[in-house]
Amino acid sequence: MDIMTADRTIFLQGAGIGRNRPGMLLVHGLGGTPVEMKTLGRRLQEAGITVLCCQLAGHCGTAEDLTATGWRDWYASVEAGLNRLETVCDLVAVGGLSMGALLAARLAWAQPQRVRGLVMLAPTLWYDGWAIPFYSFLLKLVIHLPFGERYAFVEREPYGVKDPRIRALVLRAMQSGDPNGAGLLSTPAVAIREMWRLTAELRPLLPDIRQPALLVHAREDDTAGLSNAFHLQERLGGRVEALILEDSYHLVTVDRQRDLVARRTASFVAALAAGPDAALHLHQSGEGGNG
Repeated sequence: MDIMTADRTIFLQGAGIGRNRPGMLLVHGLGGTPVEMKTLGRRLQEAGITVLCCQLAGHCGTAEDLTATGWRDWYASVEAGLNRLETVCDLVAVGGLSMGALLAARLAWAQPQRVRGLVMLAPTLWYDGWAIPFYSFLLKLVIHLPFGERYAFVEREPYGVKDPRIRALVLRAMQSGDPNGAGLLSTPAVAIREMWRLTAELRPLLPDIRQPALLVHAREDDTAGLSNAFHLQERLGGRVEALILEDSYHLVTVDRQRDLVARRTASFVAALAAGPDAALHLHQSGEGGNG
């Protein structure tokens, strides 16, 4: 079922890079909103890249809106974003945050001729960050019980943000009751189950994703540990650059090192626009290493 709330898609027209018109499709996370990608989008726009921060089906509304959809509905929103961005760009890369990174990877697999590069920001195949409760493994059992579908995973400190000032802003937005800002304060178990189904769908496909990829992950990610990034780095089928952040938590697009994330993402897309030789030079020069 495709449930779409009021459209909160963010479109940012870039001036281009030389004679090229590169585009970047950005995908927010589970229970999140396009706003969490807006700062990154603005920086990419300043670099000449046209950006579409798509809104996933069922998001930017109530918990009931979210549970009325599944991962295939969310993926359809990503495909629609690609269709729209292609009308104004001559090459497109796709990137996502957390679960959005999985949807981005699924699109890269399904559309290898249309998606030129992949950026995975704090990719979350499983929840194993330091702030995840030790008993979280029980969720997979509880969700199959009669009352399990009524369970919701409530966000807790530090809310994916290391910077105390930004964390306070994020918490205030989540507590305001307006799901268009920071998203939902709690994630329904049904939605988490859909993310697990997406993960199960994606993992066998990873070796067939051969586009250049950039992985960005915080060493201290409170939600998804570095094991997620290492798993992807080992299994993706193309050239993989990795950026390990030393001063951020899970929400790398808004936390302390958001400018570094934006610079590296912009450089990655610019190299794609310049051609394979430039992308190879970028990788060999050290831009593709940890930082």
